[in-house]
Amino acid sequence: MNEFETESGILLKKKQKDKKSEEFLQEKTVKKELIQKSETQENAGEQKEQESNLKEKLVDSEFSIKGQCAISLLLTKLDIINTVLLMNMHRNVIQMKTGRLKSYSSVCKKLQKKGLELDFDTAVERINDLIGVRAICAYVDDIYKVSELIERQKDIRIVKVKDYIKEPKKSGYQSLHLILEIAIAFQNGTQWIKIELQLRTAAMDYWANLDHQLRYKKGKKEAELIDEELRECAEVIGNLDQKMLEIRKKIDKI
Repeated sequence: MNEFETESGILLKKKQKDKKSEEFLQEKTVKKELIQKSETQENAGEQKEQESNLKEKLVDSEFSIKGQCAISLLLTKLDIINTVLLMNMHRNVIQMKTGRLKSYSSVCKKLQKKGLELDFDTAVERINDLIGVRAICAYVDDIYKVSELIERQKDIRIVKVKDYIKEPKKSGYQSLHLILEIAIAFQNGTQWIKIELQLRTAAMDYWANLDHQLRYKKGKKEAELIDEELRECAEVIGNLDQKMLEIRKKIDKI
């Protein structure tokens, strides 16, 4: 065997070895991709099942029934509070009130915004306004009168107070949020249900509703363009509330 044949044999063996290595790597890559695809499909299936479970428990379950009970009870208490204040002050303090269970889509958006899993137990623990009631008061000081009477209720616990009137949000949003637990007697005993009560004036409510519409109708960039103008409007509304309160106090003294 001459030198040329020896070198050719070595090169041939090297090519065969390289080819086997390349085939091995390709096979390994394909297996890895198949595993990843399988895991992705499995995770997607689990997520879909989790989302379905969340929707079912929020919309058509014991939670929604108890939530409606909590809303009805709190609305009734607000009616009684308004009647008590009416007898003392000779005017309606609460102008309007509404209650609602947070929609499935809104719950999903809030969980995703917080970077949390779409899980029912997580939603109940981390979202305070799954069950909510809003009351519109005539004047700013009426808000605190209602809040004080809510705190006196023996079957209501104050979990947390968020005063966005004294310290408005950066956006300009103003409202008094009370995170409550309200006692409801069921067949198997008394249960404390978490519910959020929002107290605001008609002017605050007007601003908040328009702010929500304007921000969600447009994209993030468009919303940023109107941020300053919305904050200015919030200041105008805050000043209006204070002015109306001053006028009412002057009338009260006459």
